Amino acid sequence: MATRNGRPPLDLNSDVGESFGRYTLGEDGALFRFITSANVACGLHAGDPLVMRATVRAAIQAGVAIGAHPGYPDLQGFGRRELRLNPEEVYSFTLYQLGALAAFTQAAGVPLRHVKAHGALYHQLAREAELAQAFAQAMYDFSPALRVMTLPNSALEAAAQAMGLRVLREGFADRAYRADGSLVPRGEPGAVIHDPEAVVQRAVRMAVAGEVLTVKGEAVPLRIDTLCLHGDTPGAARLAERVRSALEAAGVTLAAPA
Repeated sequence: MATRNGRPPLDLNSDVGESFGRYTLGEDGALFRFITSANVACGLHAGDPLVMRATVRAAIQAGVAIGAHPGYPDLQGFGRRELRLNPEEVYSFTLYQLGALAAFTQAAGVPLRHVKAHGALYHQLAREAELAQAFAQAMYDFSPALRVMTLPNSALEAAAQAMGLRVLREGFADRAYRADGSLVPRGEPGAVIHDPEAVVQRAVRMAVAGEVLTVKGEAVPLRIDTLCLHGDTPGAARLAERVRSALEAAGVTLAAPA
């Protein structure tokens, strides 16, 4: 199988299953045509049992790898508000959500492949070692075979590696970066990149050159295993199609981690 300058194929992931009851969010059905891994909301920041089951079935039909997307118990804030949970609470809420989604994957006869935290939890795990340790422990106790998606050089990467969990280093083509490899917070100007052409160019640069331009225009190294395409972005499916097409044209092989 072709690789990216000797590196393994690139995974394209998206956060999906984030509808709830009569509330519909995202373009999941269309996105499944272009992504290789799906991060399914587990019912606390978004999603519900019916949505979870339908999303798992749609991912299976599309041949997309399924992972859990646990977040804070914050439907009102869509999991993007920081909650000051202690490590024991982070462990328990994480384990609870993994079990909820795994019930549907087990019933469908497919494995749960990876875990990616959502929103505010994702960013706190990247910074705070105690919370990262609790999250990684919940994953390990559930299944040591799970892979974790996280920012490169994050506290969660270190905690997962110390525990023997496999790490998928994640990049974001539609988010602005700081020089230290962290993302610019969503509340700051320029944090989200809306120009589709810029998003496509950044995706190819990350995949092929292993670098990203910071919010100040500096090129910094960024070696990634998986690239996120946000499912709640307006026009997400069309953008995902353009990103995938550009990556393949650049010689990048796309596949979920083996």
